[in-house]
Order: sequence, then C-alpha cells, then structure tokens
Amino acid sequence: MTYLQAIILAIIEGVTEFLPISSTGHMVIASTFMGISRDTLTKNFEIVIQLGAILSVVVLYRRKFFTSFKFYLKLALAFIPAAVAGFLLGDHIDALLENAWVVVVTLFIGGIVLIFVDQWFKHASETEEQEVSWMQSFKIGCFQCIAMIPGVSRAGATIIGGMTVGLNRRTAAEFSFFLAVPTMLGASAKKLMGSYKTIQHHDIAILILGSLVAFVVALFAIKAFVGFLNKHGFKWFGYYRIVLSVTLAVVAYLMKIKM
Repeated sequence: MTYLQAIILAIIEGVTEFLPISSTGHMVIASTFMGISRDTLTKNFEIVIQLGAILSVVVLYRRKFFTSFKFYLKLALAFIPAAVAGFLLGDHIDALLENAWVVVVTLFIGGIVLIFVDQWFKHASETEEQEVSWMQSFKIGCFQCIAMIPGVSRAGATIIGGMTVGLNRRTAAEFSFFLAVPTMLGASAKKLMGSYKTIQHHDIAILILGSLVAFVVALFAIKAFVGFLNKHGFKWFGYYRIVLSVTLAVVAYLMKIKM
C-alpha cells in the first residue's frame, strides 16, 4: 500500500463511517479496484483508521461523552453482544471480507431497506433529546452484530436499531456514534495484538497517516450527516447503495475484475 492509496482509503473512511452505506464495504471495494492486496497491513489499516474516524466523536461530543458513569455502563452493555459475536465468529467475518461480492449484495439489500425506513419509523422524526434506557442500549448492541457482515453498515444497523426500540433519529444517530468508540477500540486492539510482531516501520507510518486523515475528514462528515438525516431521512442513502452495487457489479463483469 502506498501513501497515496492510504490517503484515499482514509478519506473514504472518514466520509462513510457515520453514513448508513458501510465504510468497510467501501474500503473493500476501493482496495479491490486499486489493486491493493488483502494482506495483514491492509486488514489492520481498515480497522485502525476506523478508530481514527471514531475518535472524532469524542471531540465533537465531548460534553455529552463525559457526562456520568452510568453513560459508560450503558455503552459497555451495548458493546457486549458485538464483543461476544466477534470472539466467536472472527474467522468467519475475516473470510467474508475477502469477497467483494458479499459487499455488493449487502449494499443492494441494505439499500432497499433504507428506502422504506422513513415510512416504518414516521414516529421517530422528532428531534428532542431522549435518554437511552438499559434495555434499549442492549437491544441496539444486538443490532450492531448484524453489521459484522461486510456491506451492512454499522451506523445503519445501530441507528435503525435505535429507532426500532423507540428512539428518534437524532438520539439513535448520536448513540450509534458513541457506541462506535468502544467497538472500534476493541476491534483495533484485537487486530493489532494478533499481528503486532509483523508490523514494520513503514506500516506504522501508514497507519498513523490514515488515522489522522480519517479523523479530520470525519469531524466534518458527522455534523453534515446529522443535519441531512433530520432533513431528508434515509431514502437517498438507499438509492445510493442500490446504484453503487449495480454499477460495481456491471463494471466488475465488463472489466473482468476479480472480486
């Protein structure tokens, strides 16, 4: 992976991490089309720069993030389902990441779901602040497990999960942002602990560069997404996912790109 490729992937991550369009799916597709091999560095890179983007949440929501100990307990409760699923299914998830066609299919299916989400949750359009309960936290955490399938979108799964359990769009989106912090910290630690012996000096520079770029880009993407979501809902993200998946399938077929 070159520095230019790292910057491109980091920009993609920063823009897409908080949108219901799957940041991992976009990075897998981008890596495939740029001819980046699915080696240890690439896999570590995709996880670590997600952490860089997620840390922008701590900066933007520092007043809410540093509130009470109960807030952290609720995040911990919501994190448990994904932690257990990741431990039990880690190898199967890594195998799915090797196949870009999985991303294409899940992008398409997820797009159809997003087109109808606004109709399903008309009651969730209000923007007043809500407090997330213990049970709501755990249920949202269960929805996050679905996002372990590449292309599903962690943000999309947890936001829709939040609205399913009675939260409005804004509260569901913000809790999704908060939940991403322990989730990506755990995923990054697991990945790096398993491969730290193989990391070279060049790799460290790539990881740091990617994390910084993703962090800066995500700072701007978060606020833009919340505003767009409150004004326009999910349907346009659904249309985007469908168009992207069909386009990728056609291009891959015509250009005989191995996915």
